[in-house]
Amino acid sequence: MTSKELLSLLRELGIEVKSHSSSLEEEQVALVREKVEIKKKKAPPPEITVEEEKEEKKGDEVVPGPEDVKGEALVVKFPVTVRQLADYIDQRPNILIKKLLEMGVFALLNQFLDEETAIILGSEYGRDIKPYATRRLETEAPQIERKEIAEKPVEEGKNLQPRGPVVTLMGHIDHGKTSILDAIRRSRITSGEAGGITQHIGAYRVETEHGEIVFLDTPGHVAFTSMRARGAEFTDLVILVVAADEGIMPQTIEAINHARAAGVPIIVALNKIDKSTSRPDRVRRQLAEQGLAPEEMGGETICVEVSAVTKEGLDHLLEMILLQAEIMELKADPDGPASGVVIEAKLTADRGPVATVLVKSGTLRRGDSLVCDIYAAKIKAIFDDLGKAVPEAGPSTPVEIIGLTGVPEAGAVFRVVKNDGEAREISSRLREARREKSWDDSRRLRLEDFFQQIAQEKVKELALILKGDVQGSVEAVSMSLQEITGDNKSIELKIIHSGVGNISESDIMLAAASQAVIIGFQVEADNKIKLLADREGVELRFYRVIYEIIDDIRKALEGMLEPELKEVLLGEALVKELFKISKLGVVAGCIVDKGKFKRGNRVRVLRDDEVITTDVIVSLRRFKESVEEVSAGKECGISLANFHEYQIEDRLISFEVEKIPQKL
Repeated sequence: MTSKELLSLLRELGIEVKSHSSSLEEEQVALVREKVEIKKKKAPPPEITVEEEKEEKKGDEVVPGPEDVKGEALVVKFPVTVRQLADYIDQRPNILIKKLLEMGVFALLNQFLDEETAIILGSEYGRDIKPYATRRLETEAPQIERKEIAEKPVEEGKNLQPRGPVVTLMGHIDHGKTSILDAIRRSRITSGEAGGITQHIGAYRVETEHGEIVFLDTPGHVAFTSMRARGAEFTDLVILVVAADEGIMPQTIEAINHARAAGVPIIVALNKIDKSTSRPDRVRRQLAEQGLAPEEMGGETICVEVSAVTKEGLDHLLEMILLQAEIMELKADPDGPASGVVIEAKLTADRGPVATVLVKSGTLRRGDSLVCDIYAAKIKAIFDDLGKAVPEAGPSTPVEIIGLTGVPEAGAVFRVVKNDGEAREISSRLREARREKSWDDSRRLRLEDFFQQIAQEKVKELALILKGDVQGSVEAVSMSLQEITGDNKSIELKIIHSGVGNISESDIMLAAASQAVIIGFQVEADNKIKLLADREGVELRFYRVIYEIIDDIRKALEGMLEPELKEVLLGEALVKELFKISKLGVVAGCIVDKGKFKRGNRVRVLRDDEVITTDVIVSLRRFKESVEEVSAGKECGISLANFHEYQIEDRLISFEVEKIPQKL
């Protein structure tokens, strides 16, 4: 039976459980088995009520509460805080806290309440509270983003079959996402397949006793935020990896937000529990503060303690993934033309454009014609995640395909069409539309900015050519670089060209013509290209770590910014006497009131609080001797370079202008 049916049976037997991952005692198991046997022998098929039938037909997720149901009933999504519950049942929070104390429960405003306590509390004030149950049913094939590709609407599948869940690992850098994925893969492949473990296509299938799981391997650096967000768009489930010794970090919160925005369930993997410094209970409290209250604290979030080093808890994690997938009732139609999403794409020297795709619906076969992004393709070969050639790939299957006419963007969609002619026709229209949009954008930019640049001093600009190993990396680096300048209008970063593959001769010539710097991420340039770059005066910079690119470009842009000028007051002096010296002209006999005066300092002359002039000290004397500096309380003679019309009681202000480098 399904988890849902089992939970219903347990409630009939009076066995209280919180969710499908709760544990049962041996006596309870025996009672369930006995009841199941009796039902098999005697019980007629269960009748479906009108309400259940409507709910089954509806198939959509119930909108989270609070929502009125049949008058006074409220649907509430747990966990719920005291403050939230007070709003829901129209009571002041302090009244609820007082009532909770009477019930023997000590709770603060932002403390979570379990379902039982909240229901009892609601009944005290005449409100019937019903827990909101998460439900997600996929009955449609993926819709294609581009209207041109999806000219004919994708029909609802007629032969829906269960499919494996697609899982994305997210979390903070160095919390162990890749280590967990490697540990799972190594423990699940046979010895004969071990040679294929180094095959990197960005997605992996894992076979378990209870079903198949597809893992998407998304990079963990903060600069790949956009890739993580895009990854969540075609994933069914997110595994949030949190190091039990470090807890919630900035990228952890980013990952939570991306998963929520995509509307996918989250299972938390508390990694590194083998360490003596691990504190899983503290992490659970942090998760509750982020709205992911663990089941152990009365919430709905499944938390599994694991260790990528000792392999502890990995089997339990896989079980929880499959249990969650069972509740989600993931289905797809394996019949008909395939459609899906590009996980990663790259340009190779021997095979040309290669894309890793995830089939979401239908079956992709060798020889199929398809449109992927703006490119037409006829599939020449299909390889699975172990690098083996396969004739076809069904739903929830990641494969590498060869036969594209260009490198598609990561996250782009594909759909199989009738024949090559249709694929080329659609591709041609898409290319033309993109060209027109690009031309309109560039022309509009020039027309809008042209007169403004004439009226003002021309904006300083840094031009870049960006080349990377795969499309996803290029896109992530590009987005990160574009964010550096922020709202600063005095400087501009322009990526005049970006692409996949090693640096070519055409890249050098384009950089020479546009005075651009070439950035290579995880790519190389041969000696011929380096010599050409040197001859043309083009700077080549190669990187393996993305944050080093960001730091270097940020420093370069900050160096182009005009420094902020800040005036620093050094001293004040009052003119007491005037002396006329043949070589120096009129010298002001002064007494220094504040600070100090130095030869070479700039001086502002004030008369009746009005600035008469600003000049530079060329001579500073004490008792006929030339000195470099005079401090407060001392008398001196001051001579300026171009001003001699002093008057008694004039005030001299000594200052310097400090240049403060600007930061982005």
